[in-house]
Amino acid sequence: MSSWYASIPSPGPEWQQIPIDFWFIHWRIQTYAICILIGIVAAAMWTSRRLSKRGAEPGVVLDIILWAVPLGIIGARFYHVVTHPADYFFPGADLLKTLYIWEGGNAIFGALIGGAVGAYIGCRWSGIRFWSFADALAPAMLLAQALGRLGNYFNQELFGLPTNLPWGLEIDPGNKAIPVGLPDNTLFQPLFLYEIIWNVIGIVVILWLERRFQLRWGKMFAVYLIWYGLGRSYLESIRIDPSEFSFLGIQTNVWAAFGAVVLGIVIFIVQTRRHPGLEPSVYRPGREWIRPDAEVDSDDTDSDDDAHGEDATEPTGSRAAKATSSLGS
Repeated sequence: MSSWYASIPSPGPEWQQIPIDFWFIHWRIQTYAICILIGIVAAAMWTSRRLSKRGAEPGVVLDIILWAVPLGIIGARFYHVVTHPADYFFPGADLLKTLYIWEGGNAIFGALIGGAVGAYIGCRWSGIRFWSFADALAPAMLLAQALGRLGNYFNQELFGLPTNLPWGLEIDPGNKAIPVGLPDNTLFQPLFLYEIIWNVIGIVVILWLERRFQLRWGKMFAVYLIWYGLGRSYLESIRIDPSEFSFLGIQTNVWAAFGAVVLGIVIFIVQTRRHPGLEPSVYRPGREWIRPDAEVDSDDTDSDDDAHGEDATEPTGSRAAKATSSLGS
């Protein structure tokens, strides 16, 4: 291995688990799982705070993440297994390992798909507008992903092509992702670190854009998709253990990153045309009580005014009173 000042050392196997020994309890908690959990908790707290400022009840985020997190985890694992079949399906393979999410191998694009489905269900259940939740979640997603990438560091995964840069990452020689024939002291691009830096910068950028342009109706989330997709499209192209499938010489994960960018652009354009004004409320009126200080809309569908580009917001006095009285009747 290279000396410490010329590389980034990876933690040894002893750092991949945290032992908990207490009387008759002997647990080994995966550090990777702890990083993911910390990211989820941090994102939930921040999203709850952002959503509450827009009129939502403080605890409503819990009702949504109870759907979003499990489906997100399922989607993340499913996507990874499908794009890396040789790692799990071979003669004599233990198929139960397809469920061992604590060993790593959770694809963010699968998590986005599964989590979006879960969030939509949770929003319908709790009466929160889906796009309001998505906008509140956007910067928190980047925070969760940045914290989760620390788990990749402890697992010695998500690294790129060999490099001679001073910040090259040391990887144990026995790592199965290392191509055959490379010398033991080879350093690799620390993709986990690159993504952490990219995500942190992204938080600053999209928060500035939100404040500068008052992004609502899913446009904040659209910017998140564009930012994250651009970063991942590059990182996946220099990853040393990409997905096993490719099309036109481009790996599946790179196509998925391109898809995130395109989806973000489409959402931004469509929502800008449908809702040129600010977001009227986080609630879908008719489903639950509306806070007196929250701006509300008269229905849950697009109005003719929105379609013609008029401001979707209105002072809380007349419309809020009308909506509150109708709910109480």
